[in-house]
Amino acid sequence: MRIDAAGYPFVLGTLVLAFFFFWLSSVIGIALLLLAAFFLFFFRDPNRTAVVDTRSVLAPADGQVMVAGPPTGKSPPGEWKQVSIFLSPIDVHVNRVPYGGKVTHLEYHPGKFLPAYRSDSGDLNEYTEIWLVRDGVTVVMRQIVGILARRIVCRIEVGDNVQSGDRFGIMKFGSRMDVFLPHTAKLLVSPKDKVIGGISVLARLEEHEEK
Repeated sequence: MRIDAAGYPFVLGTLVLAFFFFWLSSVIGIALLLLAAFFLFFFRDPNRTAVVDTRSVLAPADGQVMVAGPPTGKSPPGEWKQVSIFLSPIDVHVNRVPYGGKVTHLEYHPGKFLPAYRSDSGDLNEYTEIWLVRDGVTVVMRQIVGILARRIVCRIEVGDNVQSGDRFGIMKFGSRMDVFLPHTAKLLVSPKDKVIGGISVLARLEEHEEK
């Protein structure tokens, strides 16, 4: 299984330290090898095939649904439904595009580093907001940091055309993803549901929204 490029410095750096410390203490060396194994696990990037359906909005990340319904806090201007996904440290943290289209807006918002499972973390924590537009329909997603996730990696830019299920970034060590959908979208998930990035369908758009 491949790992995300963001994980190479963690894995290789820890292996170098493990090799060095084995000469001083086998206990420390073994501990560092275990840490390197965790980094390999954390940055794993499994291959997945997205469902090709223009009306479906896919999960952008693995995790557990926290919110599925009206917005619970600060949302983009307009009327929306919101789905929030909490990523634990054991979930795959590679992020995938939930809705293919053109990236029309991308903005970084500084903030705090509260635990991502807190209801107010979406408003107060650091995040990157990305707007995706296709045929006049807009879907907004946010990569939100947590108490452990202090770094957001976003590899798409304004003007890019992306497809549903494409890899576009990663959040390091526990975090949250919010997706804002047109208020007429039909949600297919509920709080506490487990979802898989690029595979699980969060919602279906109304037919007239795709015209």
